[in-house]
Amino acid sequence: MIYDYIIIGTGVAGLSAANYIPENKKVLLVCKKAPWECNTFWAQGGVATAVDENDIPSHISDTIEAGAKLNDVEAVEKLSKTSLETIKDLISKGFEFDKNDAGELAFTKEAAHSRSRILHADGDATGRMLHIFLLGTCPHEVVTESIVIDLLIQDDICYGAVIRTGEKQRVVYAHNTIIASGGIGSIYKYHTNSTTVSGDIQGICIEKGLPLKDMEMMQFHPTVFTDTNFARKPLLSEALRGEGAEIEDEAGKRFLFEYHADGELAPRDVVSRAIFDYSHKTGSQVYLSFKNFKKDFFKKRFPNIYKNLKELGFELPFERVPISPAFHYSMGGIETTLNARVKGMKNLYAIGEAACTGVHGANRLASNSLLEGLVFSKIAVMDAMKNDFKIDPVRYKSLIKHYTLQKPSDKAIKNELRELMWKNAAIIRTEENLQIALDKVNYYLSCDIGRLLYLRLLTAKSILEASLKRKESLGAHYIISKGKE
Repeated sequence: MIYDYIIIGTGVAGLSAANYIPENKKVLLVCKKAPWECNTFWAQGGVATAVDENDIPSHISDTIEAGAKLNDVEAVEKLSKTSLETIKDLISKGFEFDKNDAGELAFTKEAAHSRSRILHADGDATGRMLHIFLLGTCPHEVVTESIVIDLLIQDDICYGAVIRTGEKQRVVYAHNTIIASGGIGSIYKYHTNSTTVSGDIQGICIEKGLPLKDMEMMQFHPTVFTDTNFARKPLLSEALRGEGAEIEDEAGKRFLFEYHADGELAPRDVVSRAIFDYSHKTGSQVYLSFKNFKKDFFKKRFPNIYKNLKELGFELPFERVPISPAFHYSMGGIETTLNARVKGMKNLYAIGEAACTGVHGANRLASNSLLEGLVFSKIAVMDAMKNDFKIDPVRYKSLIKHYTLQKPSDKAIKNELRELMWKNAAIIRTEENLQIALDKVNYYLSCDIGRLLYLRLLTAKSILEASLKRKESLGAHYIISKGKE
């Protein structure tokens, strides 16, 4: 059997793509664990959109300004110009965004936006509500607890994927393959991502000679509660600062204005570096304060943050929360064309955080990520339907290997890698530390390791090499070169 589409990943991009594919098509969505084990489910912020036609130039400008002008302008224009119809499309299908007292869409503001243009659902649970909605309306087959361990690529054609479910390995052929597997969060010690997000597919692309782009551009969210035992650290949404939360030191000093005129509303990379630098220089713990909030408003606007932090022992908004930056989002990824096709390929697409469309440049503007997943998923499906590409599995002649996914030494090396990347390729970088990390990663790659760790190491290597190649700081990439320390 040949599928019309394989979709790798069941976050906003993958599920949105599936919803655009007609029900009579044979589609397989591959999910590494349970469907909700993805970054979309945990997204607290919202969906950015141009408010109206007149706001499109401003949305474009804000996106490019936040991205340090590394953005692909055409991709940004496509994102913003398509945002209005994308939101209308969602609403027409039955999705409900939060409304104000007048019954109109309630737009809110986040850092680096010049106006209120963020839509939310259930306050601070936009990602969760969107994920549940898209999963509930998905008309196609979803397989869970299944890992894509190889792509069948030959002569610029993707013939499908090799999938492992438990100990069972199978080859699935498809006329079109859409990568929507997310970013690389689990490569870092401190991160806000689902543990399933670990850069596996990016590693496969490197192995196959497919291009990755802007892999040095890793975004670190400034307000994360890191003092927990579990891998995914609780994020405190940027929307909190948009509504009035303040960052302060132990003495209650709002020090961010020493770093940027916009204080708490400065771009994420600026705020993350400021917290990192201030803590290092003063030794002070940094906090997020909610003293400007009334309790009733806070519980209504941020019900899930209120509940989650209460379970961790905090009574909001009366107590402030200790925070630290942590890895949050990869602006870089699998390089695509404007129609979401992987560069150089005929029938392979990449969407969402796994892709580098050029939309985000050197630093993602808040809440543009869910929008990107929605917009480019439709673009990918429309392009695939227009091209109507058909594979012939008989033509695929490459060897299909049977891999050992994990080996005894993997766990120790994986933990060492996470520590290595956090110390050497995170918020502030030096050439010396990046090279130390790269040498260690190359050593790990020469060890007897399993398939999944091997792919993760290839992706980590691409981040380190890209970081070393870009000698000057730009956006989220902040590097101290020799002679400037």
